[in-house]
Amino acid sequence: MRRGPIAAAGGAAVAGAVALTVAVWPGGEGEGATDRPAGGKSAPSAAPTPTKSYELSKAPRTIPVVREHSAARGPGWRPAEGKGRVVVRDDGLADEARLLAGELKLRYGGKARPEKGDVELALTDDDKGESGTKGGAESYTLSVKGQQVRIAAPAEAGVFYGTRTLKQEVSGGGTAPEGVVRDRPAKPQRGLMLDIARKHFDAKWIEDRIRELGDLKYNQLGLHFSDDQAFRVASDSHPEIVSSDHLTKDQVRGILKLAASRHITVVPEIDSPGHLGTVIRQHPSLQLRNARGAATQGALDISEPAAAKIVDDLLEEYAELFPGAYWHLGADEYQALTVKNPEASYPQLAAAARERYGPGARVQDLATGWLNDRADTVRKHEKKPKAWNDGFFRGGTAEAADDLEVAYWTGKEIGAREPDEYLKAGRKLTNYNDEYLYYVLGQPQTFRYPTGQRIYESWTPLVVRGTRPVSERYDDQILGGSFAVWGDIAGAQNQEQVAQGIRMPLRATVQKLWDPRKPTLAWNDFVKLADTVG
Repeated sequence: MRRGPIAAAGGAAVAGAVALTVAVWPGGEGEGATDRPAGGKSAPSAAPTPTKSYELSKAPRTIPVVREHSAARGPGWRPAEGKGRVVVRDDGLADEARLLAGELKLRYGGKARPEKGDVELALTDDDKGESGTKGGAESYTLSVKGQQVRIAAPAEAGVFYGTRTLKQEVSGGGTAPEGVVRDRPAKPQRGLMLDIARKHFDAKWIEDRIRELGDLKYNQLGLHFSDDQAFRVASDSHPEIVSSDHLTKDQVRGILKLAASRHITVVPEIDSPGHLGTVIRQHPSLQLRNARGAATQGALDISEPAAAKIVDDLLEEYAELFPGAYWHLGADEYQALTVKNPEASYPQLAAAARERYGPGARVQDLATGWLNDRADTVRKHEKKPKAWNDGFFRGGTAEAADDLEVAYWTGKEIGAREPDEYLKAGRKLTNYNDEYLYYVLGQPQTFRYPTGQRIYESWTPLVVRGTRPVSERYDDQILGGSFAVWGDIAGAQNQEQVAQGIRMPLRATVQKLWDPRKPTLAWNDFVKLADTVG
């Protein structure tokens, strides 16, 4: 059938109430098309020339929902198994192209000019506005025109996220709609944290979560692998502390390789000076004891130089294993600081504090100095240090280093302060709000398994503590958020129950990290969408 030109038409469709420009492109076979005679006169002997008319396209349905879609008329795009290709403009996108080609059953075409049915991946000079977005390295543009797809971004991460959008658009036999997606995340840190210390998760399960996270455009995976119950990663410097069920270094390297292919940074955490019961059992001389000689659970005696040495040994060793930009230092729930009078209860800590910081120093100053020293250790390996918010103390002689990022999880612990105090001081913060984002196995104390619906309908990155948001003026200081799985009662759920339990909360969390505005879909429709796109 010969196709003639289609008369121009205008209109707009928008995700998130953004004004859009509509283009009209040549038609082809596809959904929404109807036969009609071409305009103009024809010779008496010539039959009318039919052509196709297409309805204005609708924004794609994905998780997270795209920020902006410029509608157009046309057939859209579907993968043609074994016929279409994924080609690249830049050799550095070969991994992203091969992954997409395998997922959509297309051929990898290498560096080549795109043809009908193809997907092209390209890097652009964002300074010149070629990508059409202003979201930095993670922004991208996805264009569907002339039965071709073009995904362009200023960096490989953005291109990868564009491929995730395309994968969801065509899932279940769907069609990528004609038009242009311009998309970007609201927050630069979007994470899942796993407590693999108290509950052992095997490497395959973790890798499955990485694939899930990648498709949802998460970019961090936290691994809390040391606690009172177990130490879960093999160690060359201190093999005596490693638990029987653990990840080998080769398994960790496999996890890291897969994560890198999905543009996910793995953030390791060795929590100290508390939560180190496994280390202390093998090194009892490092156990913190109070004035009566009673042991303090999981706590190192930080007045002992040997305590700093063993932790630094581990930080140095694992800094070589984990190549990512971040390191989580823990620093929460140091039991020496939960008693009424730490100086009286732990005179050795008080004496060490005064020796280092002067006659007015307290135990909290010694703990702050410990945190700063550990931050110095990881900085030497070009890591950005994070610490839990209850490891920061007000009114001391020693102050936590300015570049320490606050991982804010609670306002319930001793010494925990309102988020505003950290933000007013200019600190940057990541949201781990235990009211919404904590999945604590067995639901101990007051914890209840979080629901995706509650996150979706009432949480945003500004809701840092409890249910009340901080001022919008702090929005730029809140770098993102992380959903967290804690293994307090490890046997309460098996691995597959955990995976199922966090499925919808993960999708709701990333939706609000990608776009914190009120969602356009009702919750039940969001659940149906999740069942469709995976």
